[in-house]
Amino acid sequence: MAFALGPRASSAGYKLAAFERTGSTNTEAIECARAGERGPMWFVTSEQTAGRGRRQRPWIAPRGNLAASVLEVLDVAPAVAATIGFAAGLAEEAALEKVSLEAALRLGEGRPRYALKWPNDVLANGKKLVGIGLEAEAVGDRLAIVVGIGTNVVAAPEGTPTPAVSLAALGVQISAEELFSALSDAWVEFRGIWDNGRGFAEIRKLWLERAAGLGEKVAIQTGTMTLEGIFDTIDDTGCLIVRTAEGRRVPVAAGEVFFGPVRSVGAA
Repeated sequence: MAFALGPRASSAGYKLAAFERTGSTNTEAIECARAGERGPMWFVTSEQTAGRGRRQRPWIAPRGNLAASVLEVLDVAPAVAATIGFAAGLAEEAALEKVSLEAALRLGEGRPRYALKWPNDVLANGKKLVGIGLEAEAVGDRLAIVVGIGTNVVAAPEGTPTPAVSLAALGVQISAEELFSALSDAWVEFRGIWDNGRGFAEIRKLWLERAAGLGEKVAIQTGTMTLEGIFDTIDDTGCLIVRTAEGRRVPVAAGEVFFGPVRSVGAA
């Protein structure tokens, strides 16, 4: 089965570059933007050899996993562009729910349960299934935004800060190609709701309805510091708001989130 856009993505005018194997779909997308490509366009492979996730961690997709990046060239400020990651999480979660229908019926109570982890992960049964990374670069008077989405379809890495899992291990027997088709269509829906940042209030509402750990204890590692408190909400810029024991509400723009008390940080 070859990679193909879903019908909704095709109708919306998205283009597709599919690779049997590539170093990084994000790199392919950025290089095309530098060469004049203005999208919207997907770059996809089932084997990625040199990708990078957040904090420059290796983002390798062995054959059968899904590495996909979407290029959007927009007239938005960088701070607004950063909020598109929440739309990406919603699109991925919707695609996963769609392709998991058979497994949900077959597994019943043992079916995978998906949740969104701030800022840009999707969890399945509390383990990391999907990583989402954003890159942006000025091209002329616009911003080339690349949203990279990596999904553990057939295999999951070991030794990650948050334990990881694959769809196959969860009992969801689907291909990277099938998931991509569903993802490209779901992206059209949530990209449309986001609407260059104008619809972030609705995206925020939908994201919070699916958020992992909301109202629970979290420990957030930001560089050399660790902040502990209750995951209160995300604000209208996408910052995570932590309510400390002293009652302060502290916004966090970036960091590694661990659920539970501070002593659990790095335990995985």
